[in-house]
Amino acid sequence: MILEVCVDGPEGLMAAVEGGADRVELCSALAVGGLTPLPVLMDMAVTLDMPAVAMIRPRPGDFVWTAAEVDQMRREVDAAQDMGAIGVVLGANLPDGRLDAEVLRGLLEGVDDEREAVLHRAFDLTPDPFEALEAAIALGFDRILTSGQALRAVDALRLLSLLHDRARGRITILPGSGITVENVGEILDAAPFGEIHASCSRNIPQMHGAVRLGFSAPDRRETDAGLVRALGAAIRRR
Repeated sequence: MILEVCVDGPEGLMAAVEGGADRVELCSALAVGGLTPLPVLMDMAVTLDMPAVAMIRPRPGDFVWTAAEVDQMRREVDAAQDMGAIGVVLGANLPDGRLDAEVLRGLLEGVDDEREAVLHRAFDLTPDPFEALEAAIALGFDRILTSGQALRAVDALRLLSLLHDRARGRITILPGSGITVENVGEILDAAPFGEIHASCSRNIPQMHGAVRLGFSAPDRRETDAGLVRALGAAIRRR
């Protein structure tokens, strides 16, 4: 059983390592769903010998990309691999929500054969998840990170289970979003998932002045080593 923890800074990375995560998804700006991480964070993960996949997402918002953004993403794929990421996490939608196979195919051409390719939650915006599943397999993705098209994975157990069954070992279904020690058992009871994705984060109150001047929300989330350790223990007891 693999526990992947998403982190967006050095404190989160250190907490994931300390808590015993098996793999990290490196990002920046997790408050907006995660953007491409800074190179220094990738370098830190390599130095710590922590297997890391890198988010490739150039801006907040949806996953309908312009030509300039796709060009940036190609460069970010190259940079992440050069920095030692074991894989990249990316996605693209057409305006109607279907996967943009043309854009994805072009991006995946830049992913080395020995690296992992992960389809992110652009999958959760698709109108037909089973069609998207087959498209992801045909494109050559190794994993799909998905909440089952719900806000939290625990609220979409039937779809997650069906996706796992339909995949038939051709691709890994990686449940993520809102997974905690309290609900991970329900998710693992739904299907024999071999991997779990979580933030294992807690709220940290921010300075009043920073909030007043618009630099911060009242709280920010930060990965907690104790929560990583507890979730890891919970999934390995299954």
